[in-house]
Amino acid sequence: MAKKRARKTDTRKGGDRRKTDRRKVARAGAAVKRNAPPEVLLVATTNPDKLKEIVAILGELPVTLKTLKDFPKVTIADETGSSFAENAREKALHYAKATGLLTVAEDSGFEVDALDCEPGIHSARYLRPNATYPQRFEAIYQEMQKRGDTSRAARFVCALALASGKAIRFETKGVVEGELAAKPAGSGGFGYDPIFCYPPYGKTFGEVSPEQKLAVSHRGEAIRALRSHLEQHL
Repeated sequence: MAKKRARKTDTRKGGDRRKTDRRKVARAGAAVKRNAPPEVLLVATTNPDKLKEIVAILGELPVTLKTLKDFPKVTIADETGSSFAENAREKALHYAKATGLLTVAEDSGFEVDALDCEPGIHSARYLRPNATYPQRFEAIYQEMQKRGDTSRAARFVCALALASGKAIRFETKGVVEGELAAKPAGSGGFGYDPIFCYPPYGKTFGEVSPEQKLAVSHRGEAIRALRSHLEQHL
């Protein structure tokens, strides 16, 4: 008659066994995460220049990035907020609801202290919706001259919101302080970059490389904060 094989007894202490079990669970969880399909993130902007800056930072994440071009039938969000943050939330929630995707949206603009922080949230429509940026620059300089204010303090502001379903999951704000340039300079960048002088560089954002701008800009600051959030929660 065959002898019964003795049952192997685990002689480790309880604490050691629990540590081993936790390591097994952690390894199993990591394996599942590696094999899971990548998260889909909608970058909700119609501005191709902004999109380039966002993708330059978020493109390193293990996510599949979608843009509004992938959803041509989705209506454009209204921007009825009284602040950058309100507009960012409004856009993020609108597109998250319309697409069912995790969605990031931002609202940004240029503020000049001497003009009561105008153009501000109206930056993209300042003067009139179809005005060119050189026309807007001229209007700003004319208004400065009319007011006779010698202060040139100015800044770029970017508010960013991440939404899922009907909830805001994360929000942040990036700001870069500087001055209104004495005159427009540089053909790089976009928007108000040629009239924003960044003192540490001694140049306008229109005169520096995209990499130099993104390293210190309002949008770069906000997107890096978002990337840090996503790295911890995806």
